Amino acid sequence: MAALSNRQRSGILDNERKLGWLLLSPALIFIVLLVGFPFVLAIIYSLTDISVGKTTLHFVGFRNYAGIMTSPTFWLSVKNTIWITVITQLIVVVLGSILAEALLKDFRGKWLVRLVILLPWVAPISLGTIGWLWMLDPIYSVFNWVLREIGWLGPRGRYIWLGQPDLAMASIIAVNVWRLLPLATIIIIAGLSSIPQDIHDAAAMDGAGYLRRQFQVTIPLVLPIMLVAVLFGVIFTITDLIVVYMLTRGGPYDSTQVIASWAYFTGIEGGDLADGAAISLFLFPVLVVIAATFLHIARRAEVT
Repeated sequence: MAALSNRQRSGILDNERKLGWLLLSPALIFIVLLVGFPFVLAIIYSLTDISVGKTTLHFVGFRNYAGIMTSPTFWLSVKNTIWITVITQLIVVVLGSILAEALLKDFRGKWLVRLVILLPWVAPISLGTIGWLWMLDPIYSVFNWVLREIGWLGPRGRYIWLGQPDLAMASIIAVNVWRLLPLATIIIIAGLSSIPQDIHDAAAMDGAGYLRRQFQVTIPLVLPIMLVAVLFGVIFTITDLIVVYMLTRGGPYDSTQVIASWAYFTGIEGGDLADGAAISLFLFPVLVVIAATFLHIARRAEVT
């Protein structure tokens, strides 16, 4: 195909609509290849009986979906996913708001504190989780050593952090909070920085105390961007596989299994690609509903 003439190139550059599609085309192609093709393939797999090592596949309709709906492990993973997501985001929003308020103040070494807070988000999550795996080790755990030193545990006492269901769940939540807190803090800082100081000064002159200014001025104004931070956190937590896989592999006795990990163990390690695809596709409508709801609430809060 011959190169475009100068007149054709000039026509494209002068046409904002054509120029916009031209600039967006690399990103669109990337998204189609990276997300679209695997997504369509997963839909096809979920409607067949495909498995690892099988050379043929047959259409079975919604049999795989009906099968996973009767699995106790699937519903346990759904419940665990909800609990981990909700508790993680509640802690992240509270701690992120406190850190954001503190980091807006001027003090010596603020850049260093911001750097330390950002490190969990910059570092690869797999490497960070390996560090947590060492700190939660039943024999070499730093937390057990600290608790023994302060007298919380006896000289030979220890917690099996990843071997008891409740402690394992708490450990996964703690790692998720550590991972997502930097992102939420930065987003909330951006929201707080956008509030004009005149509004705070006017509220203070009207006699509003700190708590009243927080609940009647700061939180309503920063709520839309805070909801965006929560939305990102929800998506990252629901779709995360690495934390559970590295720490507990869904144990003990599937007590920490989540949807993403159960889909992986079923489809990849178990070889049942059809059921694994059906389990993973359960996340799609859930995430669509969550994203639409959060964006609708954020839009209404911004207008209000």
